[in-house]
Amino acid sequence: MTKRRDPNPAFDFFIPLMNDLSLKDQREVMERPFFSLQKRKRLKPIEYRSPDGEAWVKVEAMPAYGMATIWDADILIWAASVLNRMKEQGVNDLPRTLTTTTYDLLRGIRRGTGGRAYQELQAALQRLETTSIRTSVRAPKRRTEAQFGWLDGWSLEVDPETDQPRGMTITLSNWVYEGIVSEKSLLTMHQDYFLLTGGLERALYRIARKHAGQQRGGWTCRVELLREKTGSDSQVKEFNRMLRKIIEADQLPDYSLSMTQTVDGAPAVLFRLRGEAEAAELRAKLEADQARQERLDADRRRTGEVDNLMDRLARGRR
Repeated sequence: MTKRRDPNPAFDFFIPLMNDLSLKDQREVMERPFFSLQKRKRLKPIEYRSPDGEAWVKVEAMPAYGMATIWDADILIWAASVLNRMKEQGVNDLPRTLTTTTYDLLRGIRRGTGGRAYQELQAALQRLETTSIRTSVRAPKRRTEAQFGWLDGWSLEVDPETDQPRGMTITLSNWVYEGIVSEKSLLTMHQDYFLLTGGLERALYRIARKHAGQQRGGWTCRVELLREKTGSDSQVKEFNRMLRKIIEADQLPDYSLSMTQTVDGAPAVLFRLRGEAEAAELRAKLEADQARQERLDADRRRTGEVDNLMDRLARGRR
């Protein structure tokens, strides 16, 4: 439950790292369970329906590759961030197919660049292409659902002499592309998100960023609903154990978590912006100090009034 060390701490003048980009992800994806939270192959489908019944998600994996993981989604975050920068630079025709190098992409998502990293990148691309998603979220008006994979295709160019990967392309599916280029569809994420080691930690940060945002007082979510929103396939007891461990470790960027209860006594988690939580504690301390000072001043005034009254009585007896 800790952040991993950044494998690329030194600045590379020739490589535009994600630190040079505003890190972005899609709102609609951040608040719902679209990805596996485990690195081992997951074949069990994810099935989610919002409390009001309007939004639902079903994610299924191809047995040969398994379901796309929340670490594979780093590639989609990279794509959203690159396209967002192009949009800010005034590019009118944003491409659905992005061209880069494997080295640049791995550096961009703060991964190592050894041989194993390239193998994991290829496996991630396979999962992103073959995972099947059906959802009511942003479905065409004449239909009740949309069906897609994360990628429509990808390619890796291999150096014929060294057999090492060089250039690569990824083609986003229409659903993903439209979500990225739409107005006000993206949220900014903390750069250290890529360094979170746990799948549940990553899911909790994404949910906090979407729901808690900058709101004063934070955002409270029932533990039962939180388990559904993360898509965790852990048993309830194990999920609660992992959740408490994450709260104790206190490693999430931007947000602090604490256990609380809803008005009806159900266990819940309070997500609060770190600066806002510290400011609230400071406000409470200042208000308590002010109240204490006002009580002392009132006591002094009453003491002075009593002393004056006693003096007048004493002078009257003379």
